[in-house]
Amino acid sequence: MTTRNIIMDCDPGHDDAIAMILAAAQPELNILGITTVTGNSDIDKTTMNALKICELVSLTDVVVSKGASEPLVRWRENAPEIHGDSGLDGPELPEPSLSWGEEHGSDTIIRLTKESKEPVTILPTGPLTNIALALSKAPEIKDNIEEIVLMGGGTFGNWTPTAEFNIWADPEAAKKVFNSGISTTVMGLDITHQALATKEVIDQVNAIDNHVANIVGELLTYFASTYKEVFDFDGAPVHDVLTVAYCVAPELFATKDVNIAVETKGEYTEGTTLIDLQGVTGRKVNAKFGLELDVEGFWQLMIEALKTY
Repeated sequence: MTTRNIIMDCDPGHDDAIAMILAAAQPELNILGITTVTGNSDIDKTTMNALKICELVSLTDVVVSKGASEPLVRWRENAPEIHGDSGLDGPELPEPSLSWGEEHGSDTIIRLTKESKEPVTILPTGPLTNIALALSKAPEIKDNIEEIVLMGGGTFGNWTPTAEFNIWADPEAAKKVFNSGISTTVMGLDITHQALATKEVIDQVNAIDNHVANIVGELLTYFASTYKEVFDFDGAPVHDVLTVAYCVAPELFATKDVNIAVETKGEYTEGTTLIDLQGVTGRKVNAKFGLELDVEGFWQLMIEALKTY
């Protein structure tokens, strides 16, 4: 079995938390480190939430580093209407005994990438600020990054009519990542909205008799309630989890090679990802864009992972 070295860059967040839980259950994934960014909640809360999940799944020997507290050039905005005031409302998770390191998240990404004997895959599931900072500080790390598998963007929006939250929150950072030349795979709203945690799915999770699965059931129940209230969805799309699933089961995904540009100046369209599905711009391909998900296979992967806890 081939092991894949990954760095998770996240803003937990219900779906980030479940992505961490799925990753920790995969023997073929070697989690080198977890870095946090402001996004779903402010940086102290997202970092505390990451530590809580690490403790929940016994990721006690993985470095956790607090990263960017603000976007590169913009004002910060969070998403309490989706994730609650804590960023991880729903289950009661104890205060962790773990603590974050003093190194900035972007510096952790640089160090771990340089130290790794094998190429690294980076999984950003929040705004791309830390990745952009790392690439600005140490562009040479590109040579040891196998792939960036990120959650963000789409051909439509969920924060504005055209922009998805992660990209909208720091479009300048996203632009730098898409223009970096690094092999990039994008799980945008087009495919993440296919991964709905419906009542049937949540019932399957709740039927698993272990503590981690119970927590995931509570996370999904809360997440589904806010998605019903805000978007009138009959289930919660577990956006960020798809980045981990793609690393271990790429056969579940249909993707297309495209060019993706990021709008940073539009009066109404800041943060929009312009995904050239038809090749009309003639611009060079810079990403694989997720189009279709084997939904049954995805949830089977998730359920089987939860059973291992």
